[in-house]
Amino acid sequence: MENKKPIQSHRDLEVYQTAFDAAMEIFELSKKFPIEERYSLTDQIRRSSRSVCANLGEAWRKRRYEAAFVAKLNDCEAEAAETQIWIEFAVKCNYLEVEAGRQLYRTYDLILGKLVKMIANPSPWLMPKARKE
Repeated sequence: MENKKPIQSHRDLEVYQTAFDAAMEIFELSKKFPIEERYSLTDQIRRSSRSVCANLGEAWRKRRYEAAFVAKLNDCEAEAAETQIWIEFAVKCNYLEVEAGRQLYRTYDLILGKLVKMIANPSPWLMPKARKE
């Protein structure tokens, strides 16, 4: 049996680690995009990929309230889906090689799957309710 450390922060979440690594890969790959894309595609794909991580951090801090937690996870899901669209554009514009685009797209499918599971069953992630005395 695997000995897992308890999750103490959003950084400990596997979905966060995967999203962070993917965002860093997008950052590196997007350095090669044409200069004329600096304020459009390059900026958009970097922002949406980073927003997945930022929203996960915010969601983690909102675990006291299920609705707020789930709402932030929904924001994560939307940003991940947006990132997939920008990946498609980057491939179609020949800024990203097809295989690199496919791999990134699959990574975001994995991220989306984890987010959907958390949204569907948020209770294991929520903070215990404080007792009223």
